[in-house]
Amino acid sequence: MMDLKKEILKEHSKRQTEKIVRYVGNDPKHFKELVNLFLEGPYRVTQRAGWPLSYCVQNYPTLINPHLSKVIAFARKTGVHDAVKRNVVRLLQFIEMPKRSSGLIADLCFEFFSDRKQPIAVRVFSMTVLSRVARYEPDLKRELKIIIEDELPYGSAGFATRAKRVLKEL
Repeated sequence: MMDLKKEILKEHSKRQTEKIVRYVGNDPKHFKELVNLFLEGPYRVTQRAGWPLSYCVQNYPTLINPHLSKVIAFARKTGVHDAVKRNVVRLLQFIEMPKRSSGLIADLCFEFFSDRKQPIAVRVFSMTVLSRVARYEPDLKRELKIIIEDELPYGSAGFATRAKRVLKEL
């Protein structure tokens, strides 16, 4: 039995993240414990729990379903660390868009995507998630195209590459 909090605080590295991801695996109880650490903090625990959390969802996307609304609400909180935003939006790329949450997800991602003060990773992941939501929402597709085209001249090389790919998909 791993003490997740202790392991999260031990070190912040790819190796440690992979160790935590292996421990959690596809176990809903272990995943819930990781989500609770992410949501409850303190700050350092939250910051470090985000990385393995997003990797767990990448491997087993349905694990997040019972926790999705709490995680989205947490990412929206004022003053939350960029690592929280980045990892929440990153994990959203890997899930099936639940109808009941697609509006919440779209709002969050539009908020992050259209804010040039957000870190590039947060904006790029948000763009990807929005393109996935837009597959089912034609109005959103048009709106997203306009915003991407407006932002393209101001984006970094990575942003431009992703923007062009998303525009092609739309």
